[in-house]
Formats: sequence, structure tokens, C-alpha cells
Amino acid sequence: MADLRQILSQGRKRIGILIGAGAPTAIRVDDSNRIVEDEGHPLIPDVAGLTDAVVSDLREDDREIIETLKKEIIEPVNIETILTKVRKLAQAIGSSTVHDLDGSAYGTLGKRICEKIGSKVNACLPDAPNPYSELVSWISGTQRKHSVEIFTPNYDLLIEEAFERSRVAYFDGFTGSHKPFFDPASISSDELPVRWSRLWKLHGSLGWKIVGNIVIRTGQREATELIYPDHLKYDEVTRLPYSALFDRLRQFLMTPDTLLICTGFSFLDSHICAVLDEALAANAHTAIFAFQFQSLEQEKSAMRLASSRPNMSVYARDGAIISGVAGRWQPGQPLNEEWEDIRRTFWHDAPDNRSAEFLLGDFAKLAQFLALTQAQQMSSPVSDQNQDGTESDEHPICAEVPDAQS
Repeated sequence: MADLRQILSQGRKRIGILIGAGAPTAIRVDDSNRIVEDEGHPLIPDVAGLTDAVVSDLREDDREIIETLKKEIIEPVNIETILTKVRKLAQAIGSSTVHDLDGSAYGTLGKRICEKIGSKVNACLPDAPNPYSELVSWISGTQRKHSVEIFTPNYDLLIEEAFERSRVAYFDGFTGSHKPFFDPASISSDELPVRWSRLWKLHGSLGWKIVGNIVIRTGQREATELIYPDHLKYDEVTRLPYSALFDRLRQFLMTPDTLLICTGFSFLDSHICAVLDEALAANAHTAIFAFQFQSLEQEKSAMRLASSRPNMSVYARDGAIISGVAGRWQPGQPLNEEWEDIRRTFWHDAPDNRSAEFLLGDFAKLAQFLALTQAQQMSSPVSDQNQDGTESDEHPICAEVPDAQS
């Protein structure tokens, strides 16, 4: 952790962040979209929650068809594999019928599913400081040799809002002003200024739309049919954004001296995992740090990949896989007295060792850890106790930041 903190604070290494669907669930809000601590609901549900919410919001006849199709899906059943099945039928059967629907009816069903997905993931970023704003604070707070690249399969616009509220420049593959269009040639090069972060929406995004024979970004929050197509028979215009974006992920991982940090990602997406596995095997100078929310035993997909690729490490609540070897956490000696406070940003200590845990699998904790990498001194968190054993009233983790980074 000392080495990681140093790497993150210096700005010399090529760093990417893969933000999965679990990240927005770290933000809990009330019905007014205000951040709350213990109650409320996730800002955006994870994949399982999104699947349940979308299916339950469809018409009864649509739900009946989907329940029938679920039995025919070999992969893990979620809203994307359901949508893939529906789209395959829409293209394959034409005027024939399967489960009493023809190809046109399945096409219409696919559009209704997309609309429901859009309605569930179109949440706005809360006004108060939050993990996304802290992530952007870390990105913009250091002079860098290489741009930070963010890869995400999420459809939401949360990271875009965080960049724009902080007035931090970023590039997402679209160019133009009136109706920005997707420009694949600009994705393959690094000619933009280093201070511009890169944002790659691997599965598409709210507001993407096909107009004529180009893909444009509308600036709106509606979801169209342009959500990741997991099948082969798709026209070239629609396939283009995804092929270019996955090529960019592959190119990034094949670059020497590269670090990819994964957060909120379950490693259940076979397409992304295939690119990660290929790059880890081909490039020994690439490293992946996967910060996972659950216990090590529950993160089986991440464990399988890390067990066969020593340049991938998995950090879970109760243990880790490092250099292909699994083990339980055993905190070492702090480097100095200040590291007692720094450790509290990534480790929850407890008198009972069984309840002590590593914290950075939580996207909110990881974002805070990133934002504090420039801090020289930190006070104790709110949950710490005073010397007399009473709870402290101090504000959470205040940092003294060097003037150059203020």
C-alpha cells in the first residue's frame, strides 16, 4: 500500500481505471437525491438490481416472454444477456414466430427494454462531495506524464458530470459541437494534451444515437438501441464504437509500464475479461489491481483470472491474491507514526481480528484514498476514539496538502 500510494501521487506511471456497475452503489441517496449514510437507496442499482428493476417495470406480457427466454440463456442471466437474446431473435426469425412473437415484435421488445434501462440509470450526480468528485480531484490534482484513462461498461453519465462540474477536460471519442460524432481515428492516437483525461464507455452510454450512418452524442439522457450488442449479425455502423473502444482497452494494456485499477467490477463480463486475460499474458509489464467489495471466496471470477496471471492482484475484504498466491491479510508494521493515520484510509482495525477488513473494495473508500494520496498529514476519522475512550467529534480525514497541489 505504501508503494501504491507513492505511484498514485507522482503522476509518472500510465494509469487506467476500470469502473464497473458496483461503483454507483457506493453512493446512497434519499428520494431528493441527497447523500445519506445508512438508509436510502443506491444512486444506481448494480447489474442484478438493474435486471430486476427493468424486468419488473415491463408489461406483464413482456415479463412472461422474458421469463421463458431466461431458461434458454446459457450465460449468467442479466439485463444485457436478456437483451442480447431478444435482439438475436429479432434478427434471425423474420416473419416466423418463437414463443408467439415474430422478429418485428422482438425488435420492439428490445427497444422497450432499452427505454427501461435508460430510465433506471439516468440518475444525476448529487450536489454534495461524492466519490466521483473525489476521483476527479485526484486526476486533476497532479501534473502527469500520461493522461489517466477511464474505462467503464456503465451507461450512466456520473463521471461526465463530475468532470464537467470540476471543469476538468476529458475526451470520450466524440468530436464536434452541434451533434458530436464518434471519431474512431482519434481514439487510436495520443495527440491530445496530457491534461485531458480519456473516458471510454465500453458498452455505450445514455445519449448515444445513430443518425444516418454515424453515431452521435445527443447530450440527452434517453437510451436507444445503441447499447452493447453481444451478437455477430450487427451492422457496421453500430458495431464501430464498441470495436474501437475495446481496441483502445487492448492497446492501453499492451503498453509497457501500465497499471489498471479495477473498482466495482465483478469480472463476469466475458468480453472485457477476455481482453484483460490476453493483455496480461502478452505483456508482463502490465499490472492490474482489482479492488473487490466482497470476501475473497465470493470473488470467484476475479480469483480465477488472478490465479493464472501473476501480474494481476485481487484485493478483497479478508484477503488477496498477489503474484498468483492467495492469502489472508496480516497488517505489517507502519512505516512511521504518520502511517497509523494513513492506514485508516484503507484498513479497518478491530480488537477481534475476524472483523478487521481491507476497505478499498468499496468505491467510496477507494476514491477517498486516491484523493488523499497528496496529503502529508491526516487527522483521525470520525469513528476513531479519543484517548479517554469517547468518540471523537473531528471531521473525517482532513488533509494538509502541499501548496503546489492546493
